[in-house]
Amino acid sequence: MSAMEVVRPMTDAELDQLCINTIRTLSIDAVQQAKSGHPGTPMALAPLVYTIWNRVMRFDPKDPIWPNRDRFVLSNGHASMLLWSVLHLTKTEAVNAAYENLGQPSVGLDDIRRFRQLDSKAPGHPEYHWVSGVETTTGPLGQGVATSVGMGIAQKWLANHFNRPDFEIFNYNIYAVCGDGCMMEGISSEAASIAGHLGLDKLCWIYDNNHITIEGNTRIAFTEDIAARFQAYGWNVLRVGDANDIDRIEHALEIFKKTQGRPTFIVLDSHIGYGSPHLQDTAAAHGEPLGDDEVRLTKRSYGWPEDAKFLVPPGAYEHFASGIGEHGAQSRREWTELFAVYRTKYPELATEIELMQRRELPAAWDRNLPTFPADPKGIAGREASGKVLNVLAQNIPWFLGGSADLAPSNKTALNYPGAGDFQADSPGGKNLHFGIREHSMGAIVNGLSLSKLRAFGATFFIFSDYARPTIRLSALMELPTIFIFTHDAMGDGEDGPTHQPVEHLASLRAIPGLVTLRPADANEVVEAYRYVMQLRHQPAVLALSRQPLPTFDRSKYAPASGVAHGAYVLADPPHGQPEVILIASGSEVSLAVQAHEQLLAEGIRSRVVSMPSWDIFEHQSQEYRESVLPPNVKARVAVEQASTFGWERYVGTSGHVIGMNTFGASAPLKELQKKFGFEPEQVMAAAKAQLGREKSKETMRT
Repeated sequence: MSAMEVVRPMTDAELDQLCINTIRTLSIDAVQQAKSGHPGTPMALAPLVYTIWNRVMRFDPKDPIWPNRDRFVLSNGHASMLLWSVLHLTKTEAVNAAYENLGQPSVGLDDIRRFRQLDSKAPGHPEYHWVSGVETTTGPLGQGVATSVGMGIAQKWLANHFNRPDFEIFNYNIYAVCGDGCMMEGISSEAASIAGHLGLDKLCWIYDNNHITIEGNTRIAFTEDIAARFQAYGWNVLRVGDANDIDRIEHALEIFKKTQGRPTFIVLDSHIGYGSPHLQDTAAAHGEPLGDDEVRLTKRSYGWPEDAKFLVPPGAYEHFASGIGEHGAQSRREWTELFAVYRTKYPELATEIELMQRRELPAAWDRNLPTFPADPKGIAGREASGKVLNVLAQNIPWFLGGSADLAPSNKTALNYPGAGDFQADSPGGKNLHFGIREHSMGAIVNGLSLSKLRAFGATFFIFSDYARPTIRLSALMELPTIFIFTHDAMGDGEDGPTHQPVEHLASLRAIPGLVTLRPADANEVVEAYRYVMQLRHQPAVLALSRQPLPTFDRSKYAPASGVAHGAYVLADPPHGQPEVILIASGSEVSLAVQAHEQLLAEGIRSRVVSMPSWDIFEHQSQEYRESVLPPNVKARVAVEQASTFGWERYVGTSGHVIGMNTFGASAPLKELQKKFGFEPEQVMAAAKAQLGREKSKETMRT
């Protein structure tokens, strides 16, 4: 080309294709360099993701946590390079944990070059707390779309609570991209059923219908009519026959935005590994790098420089800036101006929004929390919990939740005047009804929390198994979710081992970052909630009793505020240092107290430690921990109606644990307690045996 020749400006259509191919080639190069990842889906879905981000979504890259932004969820998280590419190309900016804009890229080109490498902001799957612009952590298939239902419920609730005539403060849309794997996982069916029932019309799932999974064509295991299934759920079902036709994709998304009273499900027919001459419709394109030769051939088919790596050609950044950059900034600017007027007209509501966005609580949020008088007959943990929930829900406007069809038994019903039920025709209700869908309940609670509501979900402790993957994701995302589990041990004895949790405490205690609490009486339940509500970046599990537990006389025993330390000295001998320590949680603390009183009567100095939370206790100072469990007191007995696994960390290798090493049985509670050794006499015998062993050791040393 001579110096006199002029380069023709690219048309909008050419710029669209340039940006789409930039997403594709960044994805290909990142996977190839990492020698790990999934290139096929990003190649196929680049037109879809480009259309959503640059043509449709209201999202300001300079303020990725703007409250009324549209949400984008990549449920098929193995295609994470789609998200890293658009976050980079849109120049989305990073925000820190204090919700401050850092003025630097959320995902830089160097992060993409280091895809799937240590400390890269382009990890193998989208991670919420790690990269700004990621709305939820995804990877386990089905979790993303299920979580998006929680976002859809939150949008309805927020709009009902905060919007006023001429002030649409919350009217955002949620776009969730999913694949065959998401459709196969049961959690997506649970969540889609709820979404259809509730008529969540701000929710749109786009299904990448490519007929490919790791093992090959989906016909080997998956031949149902997905569109018919979603029609049966009550969704508006649309189809786009060509995943490369961005105009038809945009048209379908416009229909979604006009659809009222039901969510939208778009079936997008795609070819995995699009542009790869030899790997279309094969599992290899889905789960493995293409290889150097195939990369060159694929780039040639895109009209791309074959040997260029991580190329962002001239015009790509600018086209995103003139698209999502401009209309996103305009949408946020208009909302900010509207909110400024709203603040003057509705100052209390505006303050609620600002507190909620920072995960803070309103003033006097814990006023009127109950205090329970000493009572040997006591009250069940679930009953005390219900009373606390009803106070908190009135003090904290954005606190809501419900049970997986067990509210009457979990005692989670919010029954104060005006609480109401959340339904399609009453989106301001605070009682959520999840149905018998524990897995999606957990994901929905996560979605509500990601939308900055304080949310809880509840069921029997045994069924925490069904919700465990979502609880784990909550911990991974550092969300302040609350999971309330009742029937924590053998209280429903006649139902037998299928309904008696044994390994569940150990299982949940093993999840990093999860606070698990098992309160010993009604006042410990109150203090557990007082602690949990102040968490901003940790989820919590409360394991509560079905049966009444004695309410301790706190003028005789230590105050329940010790719960905030995870473990505390509940009772001590009146004189001298303890000879033996009895440690327990939940219903077994009263057993330890009974044994303690009898041991004192026999002249044996015992200490009772109530230990509702291992996790909280482990985060106390060494000085405090040793004040509760003095290293020089080796005689120790732990009592818990659960697996003995892990208790050696507190009783030592020579200490004794009265717990469960088998499953339970079907029988009345008292018979089960006798059979498995949960009686004061058994605790006393274990304590004396420990003292005898220690005295025997002392004799041997002398």
